[in-house]
Amino acid sequence: MLELQPLPDVDGTVASPARPQRSLFDLDLLRAIVTVADCGSFTTAAARLHSTQSTISQKIRRLEDMAGHPLLVRGNREVHPTDAGQTLLGIARQMLALNEQMREALAGATVAITVRLGVPEDFVNARTTRLLASFNRRHPQVKLEVTSGLSRDLASGYDHGELDLVLVKQRRSSRQAVACWPEPMRWIDSARAPCIGLDPIPLVTFPPLGLYRDDLIAAVEAMGRRWRISFTSSSLSGIQGAVADGMGISLLPARATTGDHRILTRRQGLPPVESMEIALLHRPNADPLVGELAARFARLLDRERR
Repeated sequence: MLELQPLPDVDGTVASPARPQRSLFDLDLLRAIVTVADCGSFTTAAARLHSTQSTISQKIRRLEDMAGHPLLVRGNREVHPTDAGQTLLGIARQMLALNEQMREALAGATVAITVRLGVPEDFVNARTTRLLASFNRRHPQVKLEVTSGLSRDLASGYDHGELDLVLVKQRRSSRQAVACWPEPMRWIDSARAPCIGLDPIPLVTFPPLGLYRDDLIAAVEAMGRRWRISFTSSSLSGIQGAVADGMGISLLPARATTGDHRILTRRQGLPPVESMEIALLHRPNADPLVGELAARFARLLDRERR
């Protein structure tokens, strides 16, 4: 077996292998030296740490061996840190404080729960935030992660396990829900610059596969009218603004109409749409806190529909 020998230095001497040094100090040892320094006595420190004087002395000796320097000067009556000990004490106090912060943080993390909520954009309003604030005051350990967007995206996130509780708009009875409410719909045009008389009729819609888009196109075609898509947006506020500014007609929930919109009816040849509902979804095995938040949303929606 070939054995490699150390190479000689330029003066012909052979360097001895470097002695391995431990770079991390045991927090128990650091706690011992900090307590001794604070008390000025091994005996008092041992009592404070519920240990024996010999055990504390052994810990200090181990720490000095690891540091490679004397850390304490043992006097007849008091114990004082050396210069190296003073340096170590400053860092030791920081490490012990950080360790305590980590302990508290992890202790809190074991209690906390994250509830991932998805709501359509038109439900992100003052009533919803008040509801969430009230829930959070009652359960301060709960972290709320709220996602808003199109119902199709929220439903997809729920189906893929990315959301715990969702409020979505859907066609009636299209999926089983914890609770459902009918969603009244309105055909809308601009109050200042109406478009219903234009040929072709400009349409303001959500992206393909978005709710209401197919109903909007089918209704216009049933009237025997030509149409064109003039504006598409995944944002509810974008749809509302485009209609208000005269870019076309659209179909939106009654809750989303404003004073800048004109409501269109059968007089303009547009039929009522009664196929939509709001659905509240969460899994049967959801955390009880998810169920409580769902119940709060249910009560809010019940009050709004009285």
